[in-house]
Amino acid sequence: MRKIISWNVNGIRAAEEKGLFKWMREENPSILCLQETKAQPDVLTKKFIEPDGYYSYFASAQKKGYSGVVTYTKDEPKKIKLMGIDEFDSEGRYLETVFEDFILINTYFPNSQSEGKRLDYKIRFCQELHKKISEYRDQGKKVILCGDYNIAHKEIDLANPKTNTKNPGFLPEERAWMDEFIGDGYIDIFRFFDPSPGNYTWWSYRFGAREKNIGWRIDYFTITENLLDDIKNCEILNTVPGSDHCPVLLEF
Repeated sequence: MRKIISWNVNGIRAAEEKGLFKWMREENPSILCLQETKAQPDVLTKKFIEPDGYYSYFASAQKKGYSGVVTYTKDEPKKIKLMGIDEFDSEGRYLETVFEDFILINTYFPNSQSEGKRLDYKIRFCQELHKKISEYRDQGKKVILCGDYNIAHKEIDLANPKTNTKNPGFLPEERAWMDEFIGDGYIDIFRFFDPSPGNYTWWSYRFGAREKNIGWRIDYFTITENLLDDIKNCEILNTVPGSDHCPVLLEF
């Protein structure tokens, strides 16, 4: 049984101060994918680069203290790849680890920002990502895409849909892309197991939103259909503190 966990930690150094690596030892995932690390490897100590029993692979933004992802894995991948498109790789938004029997993509989608200032950039990212995954799928490969998508797909995926239709993460263009992506045969695996409301992965730090569960589900695992029979469970670990997001777990 492999256990993969995806988590936007909103700063890996801040998360470490809140017990990230202690939690990692206790949870003992086969692979841990973190997003919004906000740190390049050259400013991190050995504990971040060489956690016991794990290989580490970073995709960092050129801008300091911004964006970035890291994948920690017990099994050494055959290959490590970036997206290969500079406008996205320069922000550390994509890291691909190729294993013998599947491809894992750890990703941090852009935020479309207020008034959709970066919506065009985000949609370009979404389209390029879809294109890349479909190429792998059409070759018969099994693909897992995880990370912070910065999109609440359906009204069920946020506590207050009516008041957020013009806000980043719930814009019609973003949701339309998710419709297109899922409609192309990719599976939102959490929803496959749990169709119920009230399941969120991000809460504002303001107004006691987490305590009141006024949140958004914007962190996902999506898979190619050829992986479905291998998946045993997917759940949101909403009691884990340390970030304004919580981890999401996939077992297969």
